[in-house]
Amino acid sequence: MTEQATERVGLWLGLQAGGFLGLYFGFSLALVSALTNPDEILRLVYFMALPPFIGSILLGPFLARRIRPVISKTPPFNRVLDAVKGLDEGQGKWRALSHIRSDGRTVRVDLHDSTRVEDILFATLPLVESFPIRYIVGRGISASRQPQLRPLVLETIDGQFSKTRQSRFTSAIEVGPELSEQLRNQRKKINRLLAIFLPIATFLGWLEMRQ
Repeated sequence: MTEQATERVGLWLGLQAGGFLGLYFGFSLALVSALTNPDEILRLVYFMALPPFIGSILLGPFLARRIRPVISKTPPFNRVLDAVKGLDEGQGKWRALSHIRSDGRTVRVDLHDSTRVEDILFATLPLVESFPIRYIVGRGISASRQPQLRPLVLETIDGQFSKTRQSRFTSAIEVGPELSEQLRNQRKKINRLLAIFLPIATFLGWLEMRQ
């Protein structure tokens, strides 16, 4: 049994997060610019291109110091592959190597083409205590490839996990670990700062463009 530990987010993820925030800020300014001075095409390009770089440089080192839980040194992708051993169904059907992807932290498991959906869920859901898993299930409507897939997965997940641990998307359902009190407070603090800073910065940019 492994003990839960924490580690820094790291500079690379911090730079990505800073760039994403800069992109949001730049998009907001570009939208304001397009509404006030639609002929300023070059300024639109600057707003979309420069803020991500500035955000990475200014916010990246700060965000890199944030902490995240670490429960196992084995990469999440490898742990999911180990969990679903024996569930491959052959060429043209569900196979781990063709239906499982990862961005390094979140693992995406496409449940389409499988006749053993419940077995895959039973094998992988315990891993969400360590890292998020996003299940690709389609939209669950009659025009979907497998319309019964989404309701089946939702029924299983709802029976085991609270809504606070679920994120539902158009064609996917993600389940993540229960955050510690420290991490929850950290996330609330960052969200509060962003909710205050970004609108103010956008408003100041709008005032500057009106001059």
